[in-house]
Amino acid sequence: TEWGASGLAAVWAENNTRESIYNAFRRKETFATTGSRIKVRFFAGYDLQDTFKQKDPVAFAYSNGVSMGSDIFESEEMTPSFLVWAIRDIKRAPLDRVQIIKGWTEPSGKPHEKVFDVACSDGLEVNSETNRCPENGARVNLNDCSYSGDVGANELKTLWKDPDFKQDQEAFYYVRVLENPVCRWSTWDAIKNGEIPRSDIDSTIQERAWSSPIWYSITN
Repeated sequence: TEWGASGLAAVWAENNTRESIYNAFRRKETFATTGSRIKVRFFAGYDLQDTFKQKDPVAFAYSNGVSMGSDIFESEEMTPSFLVWAIRDIKRAPLDRVQIIKGWTEPSGKPHEKVFDVACSDGLEVNSETNRCPENGARVNLNDCSYSGDVGANELKTLWKDPDFKQDQEAFYYVRVLENPVCRWSTWDAIKNGEIPRSDIDSTIQERAWSSPIWYSITN
């Protein structure tokens, strides 16, 4: 982002070897963050409903679905499920929410995008009309940049179906994970130098992670 300090790119590789890492890049099983070491898994499939009951949910998801960076194809008028599992960076702020962003194009060529909150922290539930989580009450003290430690989540996971899904409409879906708010780096600099933070930019940000998409296709 314009006022962000750094970012990280990550892959899900079988081993910490050059070959495994490059294979992960080739199959697009990748995600990125604004700097926090958030971990995010993203799968889609037609038989994932029992994933979180398994001893090894990730292995089950690989066996019964496709991972981020892949295509999922139309299947006998069934609606695919999307599995998301996000884990916080324990040295950073807790997680606020998980979102899935959907994109599609009308026959006329007009593109669309829609954001769905799919998992909320602190036992909060998504509003079915707005597709948004309620605010969890996290706050930042702009005098010293301390932030709420008693709200937010260490991990968020869910299985979600698109309420607007259309069998004959190709689309892409990707995940965005948001942390609770923290001070922007420019606010930190102002406090360290005894200055008032700039008023023309936001004093706080929400660090985040985002995944490669999964593409829903009606042709194989």
